[in-house]
Amino acid sequence: MIDLRLSELDGFTFILEALRQGNDPGPLGLIKPIRLPLAIALQKEFHAPVLFITGQLNRAQVLMEEMHFWKQDTGGELFPEPAPLFYEDSNWDDSIRSGRISVLEQLSRRWIPGQKQTGEDLLIIASVKALMTRTIPRRDFILARKIIKVHENHDLEQLVRHILRLGYEFHELVTGVGQFSRRGGIIDAWLVNQPHPMRIEFFGDEIESIRIFDEISQRSIEKLEECIIIPAREFILPDGQKTDEILHRNERDICVLHPHATSILSYLPKGTLIFLDDQDILITVSEEVEKDALELRQQLINEGRLDKSFPIPFFSWSELYDQMLPFNPINMSFSGMETFQLFRQSILPAPRFGGKMDDFLDFVDEETSNEHTVAIVSRQTERLQKMWQERISIQDIQSGRAHFFNQNLSSGWKIIYPDCSVHFCITDEEIFGWQPAIRARRRRSQQELTVFDFGSFSPGDYVVHFEYGIARYQGLVMRTLEGVEKEYLCLEFADGDELYVPVHQADRISLYIGPDARPPKLSALGSPNWEGIKNRVKQAVQYVAKDLLELYTKRQSVEGYAFKEDTDWQRELEASFPYEETEDQLQAIEDVKRDMEQAKPMDRLLCGDVGYGKTEVAVRAAFKAAMDGKQVALLVPTTVLAQQHYDTFKQRLAPFPVNVEMLSRFRTDAEQEDILLSLEAGEIDIIIGTHRLLQNDVIFKDLGLLIIDEEQRFGVMHKEFFKKMRAKIDVLTLTATPIPRTLYMALSGIRDISMINTAPADRLPVATHIGGYDSELVRRAILREIDRGGQVFFVHNRVQTIHTFAEHLQTIVPEARIAVAHGQMPERQLATVMHQFTDQKVDILLSTSIIESGLDIPNANTLIVDRGDTFGLAQLYQLRGRVGRGTQKAYAYFFFNTKGKPTIEGLERLEVIAENSQLGSGYTIAMRDLEMRGAGDLLGTQQHGHIAAVGFHLYTRLLANAVKSIKQGEEPLVDPFRETLAQPELRPFVSVDLPIPTSIPVDYIPDAGVRLDLYRKLARISTAEGFHEIQEEFQDRFGSPPQDVLNLIWQTRIKLLAEKAGLYSIAVEGQQLVLRYPPLPKDVKRRALLSLEPHWRSGKNEYWPRFSLDGEEWKTRLETALNVLITKANKEE
Repeated sequence: MIDLRLSELDGFTFILEALRQGNDPGPLGLIKPIRLPLAIALQKEFHAPVLFITGQLNRAQVLMEEMHFWKQDTGGELFPEPAPLFYEDSNWDDSIRSGRISVLEQLSRRWIPGQKQTGEDLLIIASVKALMTRTIPRRDFILARKIIKVHENHDLEQLVRHILRLGYEFHELVTGVGQFSRRGGIIDAWLVNQPHPMRIEFFGDEIESIRIFDEISQRSIEKLEECIIIPAREFILPDGQKTDEILHRNERDICVLHPHATSILSYLPKGTLIFLDDQDILITVSEEVEKDALELRQQLINEGRLDKSFPIPFFSWSELYDQMLPFNPINMSFSGMETFQLFRQSILPAPRFGGKMDDFLDFVDEETSNEHTVAIVSRQTERLQKMWQERISIQDIQSGRAHFFNQNLSSGWKIIYPDCSVHFCITDEEIFGWQPAIRARRRRSQQELTVFDFGSFSPGDYVVHFEYGIARYQGLVMRTLEGVEKEYLCLEFADGDELYVPVHQADRISLYIGPDARPPKLSALGSPNWEGIKNRVKQAVQYVAKDLLELYTKRQSVEGYAFKEDTDWQRELEASFPYEETEDQLQAIEDVKRDMEQAKPMDRLLCGDVGYGKTEVAVRAAFKAAMDGKQVALLVPTTVLAQQHYDTFKQRLAPFPVNVEMLSRFRTDAEQEDILLSLEAGEIDIIIGTHRLLQNDVIFKDLGLLIIDEEQRFGVMHKEFFKKMRAKIDVLTLTATPIPRTLYMALSGIRDISMINTAPADRLPVATHIGGYDSELVRRAILREIDRGGQVFFVHNRVQTIHTFAEHLQTIVPEARIAVAHGQMPERQLATVMHQFTDQKVDILLSTSIIESGLDIPNANTLIVDRGDTFGLAQLYQLRGRVGRGTQKAYAYFFFNTKGKPTIEGLERLEVIAENSQLGSGYTIAMRDLEMRGAGDLLGTQQHGHIAAVGFHLYTRLLANAVKSIKQGEEPLVDPFRETLAQPELRPFVSVDLPIPTSIPVDYIPDAGVRLDLYRKLARISTAEGFHEIQEEFQDRFGSPPQDVLNLIWQTRIKLLAEKAGLYSIAVEGQQLVLRYPPLPKDVKRRALLSLEPHWRSGKNEYWPRFSLDGEEWKTRLETALNVLITKANKEE
């Protein structure tokens, strides 16, 4: 960390004395980058909490990033601002709720005698809107907190009611913040200020244990002695309110439920230091927010949607300032003639170099020679430090006047001390002319975040039973047969025939997913048709597998170029990435580099959802190739996307000697001619372009890497060109079309695929609205975005009327700056418009669907689509992917024409996109259309009918079976249906039906969906350890398992043993246990029987015991016999 020695400045001493005497030091006139360090320095002097107030949320987020540098990740908190407008009837995001509650909890502890106090280094950063928002009174918050300890007695029912009153939402499974569940004497709750949920287990009225558990595995990971249950929202619900009424409450009701709702200022302890980033800006922003809120209030009252007496949910600036006065707030900005002069003379902006590295290095050399201190704070420190060391002596290095820090700061400064010594801080802003984005923390892999796999299904869903065909799942039912009660999966087939499948055979059933939305035809029970269908599909997948393997083998034999290992500059580039890479993004980068360093041409497909970081993988691959002297071509389907990639590559590679160019219709003929000559001469390292790159006049000097973005959007002729290129050079293909996990596993080893399934950290779901076109709602949505400093995408997909619509839009929002963009515009004009939007000189980009692919404008976080019902599901999903790419809450509005009559199909598509707006919705209905496109891209459209015939899950299992068999030179196995989460397994079907009750009782786990998932999980277990682990899971999550569950686990284990022993079935016939097996040679059967004697007899294809089924001993004998048969079977092999 940099020691700024601010306490040595005369201005600092003056402020210190003024504050100690309770006086206002006046506006300090500080440049922006020094305001936060000064606040931290004063905090150290007074040992007091700090509240730092900014005008906009994005400024608050930048300061939070910088605070990690100044305070070394301790004591800093962001008090978030709610995304909805005041008076808007909308829920706050969980991240907003938890962030605000966490700050209130830390502050409230200071008012509770005997409570562990929050450290005196607490520094809270908040935007003015966050402060304006009324919140729960401090007294109500403190009284609502509840401390519970192990071995204390509590009324379980009262505790559940209290948790509901605190705003926690009931869920069968706790997977998110602010949720709770109850199963008998176990309460799960995810407290809003905790990183993981906790589990409270009762024994009667006594709390037996408190445990933290992992939200992914649902298993306990740590024991606690006590915990504090705090409110989940900024209001407390009245006692006795019904659950359905609770669900309809949101933060708009804070002032209704708490008439004396207050601000965070009432939570601040005496002596807290309050700093105003820029008082004039705070006043301006708060007045704009208040104006918009009052307009909305009046509109809602006029429409009858808000009562005239509804309380005001915010404080005006004057009210807030009155509350601040006892704390003597400090204005840190300039404010006219009375500006504090001492700091203006001693703290100045840093010099700027605009990317001229020689000028920058000369400056560092000169200032350090004058014994001045220079701190370089950059994401390029390794490279900068190396360049600096190459031009100075060992003595200069040892003098320690130049310091390098690998960190983000928005801008630098020059400080002149009373002793005439000087301290410079130089950042990326001064060196290169750009500021790195806020660096986000790493998010857990989406593969980890999937609690249950994609195959989960619900009553009414179409499913596939491997032996019997396509059916409709009707749910779980209890049946009593021969006095034994068991649970079954009920399947409906053609003509209303029903089949009851024992729960231990749940692995034989999978969700049916076809290539389109049409429902499948139900199979007829007992008909031979299903076997015929399966056989036809098996033959088809054999051909697919052979073709894929032939291509793979041919590519393996081609000699290519092996790129060298990473250079220092490669590591420097990667260190400058302003976000924390996700785990699967890092894996994809590793996959690509490994392929490039091998002596055979790379042909890797990189799949990732929109905005999940594929471009960064491409940047690193391209840079690696350029560093090895090879040229790179990045091929994209649209001109707009080419411009986007060009801007991204230019910015990321600006500090390095890499020449990036673009070839598209945004370039004039003369410019294109110059680019082509430079490309042929080898003067261009990376060329980005549309299909123009595929024309005959494009000649490379030494092309080493081709990157194709969205290959499926190119034509047949283009794809033939790609096929030829794959045999010569390294090819990396990017696609936003997700590839289903089962298909990915099936192709493992014959198609190089990398998948990025994880959203970047701090990415929030996009709030999605559908409805008829509403001018007032359009105005509100646009003003909300503009007021928070953002921009708006507005899609009107008709070129003929787009300019008329622009005039209509200008009348709705006269204060907004609007620009029009469409594909028929002159190239220069379109390029200018896009640059204006990127440079934030335009508030609204009114365009056709040309923005559909690839555009990445983090500042644009509201999307409005006119006539959304006319777009396909894939287009809607891609359009929504244009927003929500930063840390701001994003909104998407899809309107349909209320004057015309939208189609039913169009409305259904809108409903699907609205229902599936959560991150990682790739495993839901909204993604099935895209997944089928992805399957077609990999397998060919001729497989469409085969996928429809048996469903996608069974198709991929058959494909995996065929691939494995061909690679091993074997015939395909008869049963490819069994699968674990790790790898598709090929295992035989075994039926086990024993005279013991086997089920998960409803009173033990009431939710049918959870029971079904556990049945399926249990049926997939393939190791002895797996049975032990699932029994522990039952115990941990649901309490001691009843005998029926223990029976179920034991019977499933017997089924696995029978499978390993080569049996077909174990059943009871006439009070006699019967073990059936396939036809065996007589000598093999005789040896097996000899090993079982004297307690067993043998028939033609069965064994049966000489003992009865009374008591429990028969279970042990059966298990022993199966282990003997397994040993014999292994020896026979």
